[in-house]
Amino acid sequence: MDFLWLFVFLIAFMALGVPVAISMLMASFIYMQMFDISFYSAVIQSVAAPMSQTLLAVGFFILAGNLMNLGGVTRRIFTFAQDVVGWIPGGLGHANVLASVIFAGMSGSATADAAGLGKIEVKAMTQNGYDKEFSAAITGASSVLGPIIPPSVPMILMATLTGVSTGRLFAAGILPGITCALILMIIVFLLALKNGYPRTPFPTARLFWVDLKMAFLPMMTPVLMRLSIYSGVFTPSEVAVFAGMYAICLGLITHELPLRQIPHIFRESAQLLCNILFIVVAAKVFGYVLTLERVPNIITEMMMSFVSSPTGCMIVIVIIMLIVGCIMDGTAAIFIVAPILYPVATSFGIDPIHFCMVFVFTLMVGVVTPPFGMVLFILQKVAKVDFGKLCKAMIPFFAGLGIVILLLAFVPQLSTLMPAIMYG
Repeated sequence: MDFLWLFVFLIAFMALGVPVAISMLMASFIYMQMFDISFYSAVIQSVAAPMSQTLLAVGFFILAGNLMNLGGVTRRIFTFAQDVVGWIPGGLGHANVLASVIFAGMSGSATADAAGLGKIEVKAMTQNGYDKEFSAAITGASSVLGPIIPPSVPMILMATLTGVSTGRLFAAGILPGITCALILMIIVFLLALKNGYPRTPFPTARLFWVDLKMAFLPMMTPVLMRLSIYSGVFTPSEVAVFAGMYAICLGLITHELPLRQIPHIFRESAQLLCNILFIVVAAKVFGYVLTLERVPNIITEMMMSFVSSPTGCMIVIVIIMLIVGCIMDGTAAIFIVAPILYPVATSFGIDPIHFCMVFVFTLMVGVVTPPFGMVLFILQKVAKVDFGKLCKAMIPFFAGLGIVILLLAFVPQLSTLMPAIMYG
């Protein structure tokens, strides 16, 4: 059980406020020094870690999301979503969810959704009679759809770690994303009836047509991306490049993307990608030590001693990921926890795609969960709302997200049906 020292060091450094990536590196090197483990192999693996074509897609999806946030795409999408569902009780809350479904196919990120659509959605909802807490809460809950509905940055990272096809993981996110959106809209409807939230008038044919024309090209982005992947025209990495180029062209065509801002967007996207790649390098070193010390094997043996079925294993995985998601950044959690739990899940006969979907969705619920949910902090600044009141307003949506987690965990077909249809 010497490997427990590795986690003691990691938690200690994180508790001191050291960034996660640096904490992983320091914990790994101290442990290797204590137990006389060679640094050479760890360094070689860490240098090779970022040199992955799959990881290239992450940078371009980040770029595409940032370009579309600045290029007016988010505003057009939200306006059209309002025309489609705004007339239902709690209309702008439904538009919030629908806009997230559409935008999810462009950014693949919960934080991009919250930061981009969030500003527009919260402002529009508060101006139309919705309280700030509810507006921010539904924005946070719907942002979880970003990493689930393809394309998805966390799914790309999971594919890199597990060797599962990126295309299959993208396909696996379609039904869970739609299910989650429907459950959130049911909650919005019930809260709207209870609290008397307003709805917008049914749009005229002329207004609907005008807004459809304005949103048509932006909404074609996820359609073209998915068709390109599933038809085999582009790989996920190539379609990420296409998304970035399409976003630039779209911004220039609509005259809403200032040319002088493009270098700044590239620099900002590159900085975020560098942060992710640094975590990749640190996680590779950390994973090397875990593998050398047979940590996945030890944990598998321990779990098998008190868990006797795939259902029991899945319950344990969900509990672990809910806890991890509350206290750790999503990217770091993927690289630290996935290499440990993936062999455990497969040893119980759990389908790799099913595991990846449950893992990612449960983890992403953590980005809207106190005390360290990143999206909550973004929304607190966007909506200028008290953190405690925001967390209280999130409670009904936590219940909805919990239902989705249970469905994903115990109905594997929800994750595996679409990949089977598309890929056989």
